Parts: sequence; C-alpha cells; structure tokens
Amino acid sequence: MQALDLPPFDYKIRQNSANIPEIWDELRRKYVVLTPEEWVRQHVAQYLMTHLGYPRGLLSLERGHRYNQRQKRTDLVALGPDGRPLLLVECKRPSVAITPAVAQQVATYNQTMRAPFLLLSNGLVHYCWRVDFERGVNERLADIPTYAEASAS
Repeated sequence: MQALDLPPFDYKIRQNSANIPEIWDELRRKYVVLTPEEWVRQHVAQYLMTHLGYPRGLLSLERGHRYNQRQKRTDLVALGPDGRPLLLVECKRPSVAITPAVAQQVATYNQTMRAPFLLLSNGLVHYCWRVDFERGVNERLADIPTYAEASAS
C-alpha cells in the first residue's frame, strides 16, 4: 500500500480465503478488506488515538445516519464526552483529489450529524474545519485539534 503523510503504526495484514488482503481493524475488532480508502481510514483512526488523544471507545467507524430519507455512512466519527458527534471524518483513497465537491460531501453529511469539527483526508492531504452552526460559517484550521482541544470548544 502507498506511503501516507501520517505516522506509521503497527498493523496486521493477512490474506483471506479468496486471497484478498485484509487489515485488522482495532475499532471494529475484526479483519476488513484492505482497500486504498481503508488504508487511509486505518491510518487516520490510529493517528487520532495515538497522537491526538481521541479515546478508542469514542470512535466509531462507518456509522450509519439518515440524510434526506437515505441511509448514509460516515467513515469515522469521534464522539465528545457528552456522546454527541465531535469530529466527522471523511476518508478518500490517495488517488482521489480533495476538491470542493468532496468537501461538500462531508459538509452535507454534517447537516444531520452536527459535529463542530470536520476532517477530510486522502492520506496525503488533510483539511480540517471548525463549524459554527449559529453563524453558518466554516473556519479552516491549520491543524487537527487534539481531543482535549476539540472537547473544550
């Protein structure tokens, strides 16, 4: 898999019975098919836990939610101490450019989730925003906030 602009972590990869590579997902506690997007998702999840202090028990991968009568899935959601969405993460494979249309996708998901922070990553490029729902504006952040920083906002 491609080297990413995220710190490496200890991962477990195996081949399943159909000879398809799988990676151990610590959050879901099972092996999942290792796609390029999954490679990014696993790196982002590990970075949030290991380097930014997001509690493992408050991270949820591929959480379902409804938007416009349709069932959607978010790549990763970090919950705050109150159990509400704190950080909504959308991961793309490294070959997918982070465009305004991709950013609009995560913003659209967030209309129902209402997380105060959004993170968009293809593993090589990362964009993070603080969402002010009252004023209807998004503020681009230079860095991804730590769990303590995000929780205090």
